[in-house]
Amino acid sequence: METTVLEKDINVLFVEAKSFPEGIMEAHQKLHGLVPFDRERKYFGISRPENGTIVYKAGMEEAFPGEARKLNCQTVILKKGRYVSRVVRNYPEEPQQIGETFNELLTHDNLDPQGYCVEWYQNEQDVKCMIRLKE
Repeated sequence: METTVLEKDINVLFVEAKSFPEGIMEAHQKLHGLVPFDRERKYFGISRPENGTIVYKAGMEEAFPGEARKLNCQTVILKKGRYVSRVVRNYPEEPQQIGETFNELLTHDNLDPQGYCVEWYQNEQDVKCMIRLKE
């Protein structure tokens, strides 16, 4: 496991998946239909249990204040701080590696109870899996 530090909060606009895990791909496709892909923008998958079920959000960093409102999307803030993390290489070949990596990260004993499981898509092949640590 590694530690990743977010130096500042990240405002993320998102599309919520209708179900987990079945609705993940559809949520990402809908998100990418709103705004053309941009290599300079950060893309995320954000999930956590809420009311007994896992809620998944396909998201991207807001390019400017109010972008989410303009696109009729909700936002969530990825809070600055330290995150336990691990990079999954070539995830499209073995997507189950993402879930396996989160299962491992979730064993850390200092997780923020209000944190999210965050997939930070580094490129088309690699994703950094992260969970925020307590301050």
